[in-house]
Amino acid sequence: MSTTTANDLYPEVTAFLEGGPLKGVVGGNEVEANSGETFVTSDPGTGKQLAEVFSFQPADIDMAVDVADAAFRKTGWAQMPQNERSALLHRLADAVEKHKPIIAQLEALDAGKIEAQAQGDVQNFVDTIRYFADLAQHVQRRSVLAVANHEAWTVRQPYGACGFIFPWNFPFLLIGWGIAPALAAGNTVVIKPAEDTPMSAIYLARLAKEVGIPDGVINIVPGLGSVAGAALSANPKLKRMSFTGSPEVGRLVAESCGRNLVPVKLELGGKGAAVVFNDVDIPDTAEKLVNAITFHTGQVCCDATRWLIHKNIYDEFVGECVDRLKKVKVGYQLNDASQMGPVVNKKQHQRVLSYLEKGQDQGAECLLEGGIAEVPGYNGYYVKPALLAGTLDNVAAREEIFGPVAYLAPFETEDQAIAMTNSTDYGLANSVWTSDLSRASRVAEAMCAGNSWINAHNVFAHGVPYAGINKSGMGGGVLSVETLFDYWRSLSVVRPL
Repeated sequence: MSTTTANDLYPEVTAFLEGGPLKGVVGGNEVEANSGETFVTSDPGTGKQLAEVFSFQPADIDMAVDVADAAFRKTGWAQMPQNERSALLHRLADAVEKHKPIIAQLEALDAGKIEAQAQGDVQNFVDTIRYFADLAQHVQRRSVLAVANHEAWTVRQPYGACGFIFPWNFPFLLIGWGIAPALAAGNTVVIKPAEDTPMSAIYLARLAKEVGIPDGVINIVPGLGSVAGAALSANPKLKRMSFTGSPEVGRLVAESCGRNLVPVKLELGGKGAAVVFNDVDIPDTAEKLVNAITFHTGQVCCDATRWLIHKNIYDEFVGECVDRLKKVKVGYQLNDASQMGPVVNKKQHQRVLSYLEKGQDQGAECLLEGGIAEVPGYNGYYVKPALLAGTLDNVAAREEIFGPVAYLAPFETEDQAIAMTNSTDYGLANSVWTSDLSRASRVAEAMCAGNSWINAHNVFAHGVPYAGINKSGMGGGVLSVETLFDYWRSLSVVRPL
């Protein structure tokens, strides 16, 4: 089906949107907020309301955690043989894949994401569920210890009810990254989706019910972050907590978890650098970095938003990038011709525009003027790609903008490039671009971050740990066997001989 207009929706999507206020899913049942309060989710491409959603309050959150805790103890999910639990997770993956066009369209409408990109996100969810479902069957959970005069071993056991707060930029994909290892390890989950993008999470819970995931294993609690999110992170019955979002909110979540001594995993954004040496294929590298900064309208925490370019190719590289960015087609996310959709809401729209203004006020050179993008027939939150340049003490070079804006600066030496890369409080992901692979490895290893990529950016392979350090996060990463271990507690058993 070709989706070219706002009215050209799948019947299942239309039925979902017209089914009355959307409810949370707790214990396998669709439930309203006890207070009856609701909030509205809107289409960022049109500014119009998509759906009304029940807004869970602290009492609703506490009830959901109680249900998840009971499900862990009573449904048999935690004690289920691993092959049986993995089989159920594969059924969930199959159901999601079957409904991929529907979920992707919901995701595109809710997040302003280009529909083809949303389909990629849904497939990534499927692949992540399958990866951890298979991995859990091959990991040895019991390890014998060689200790003199003792019989000793360790065994890994699931924790219990785990809380998750997800952001609005990759709602469905990040749910997969978060809950797949937790579920595969035998835990139950309570998911608080972002208030801007709750629809795909609710749809997922309905599919989980259909495929036979025990009631209470997957629970969805929509609501405002300041209310529902705060209540979830403060609940003492949780055994683990995971938050993806801003450093400011991450600190609040960490404080709440710290008071309850609940282990917390934080992924908090970044200000990544792309270091481009003078031996690259300039057109090819420019094309890849332009694609990176415009992907999902630059609303990607690990994106390369600081481009450090060797001075000998700086002018030519800038010219290549400007030419390409001028040709990017900004448009409604369900229109096939659109290459870049809107940002997620009015607040984010104003944020991007304000950073362009503040950056230039502090002396940044405007290499490509951004600003408001006009999309005929659509009154949404559209912006044009922008390039700024100057010294790295500029606010636009230091702070996360979360839009299609890159900040450029030249360098002369390898050591200077490394120092410039590491001159940030963040530490999520950087990349190095060069045909000299020895230099590439050397520079990549010198970068102070959780992830370094060579001749590419935004690379996520199942089996490779992905995590941040410093202001970009703490508590472990995602996508690898270490993530699975994060959701098992270790128990040692000893018998003196």
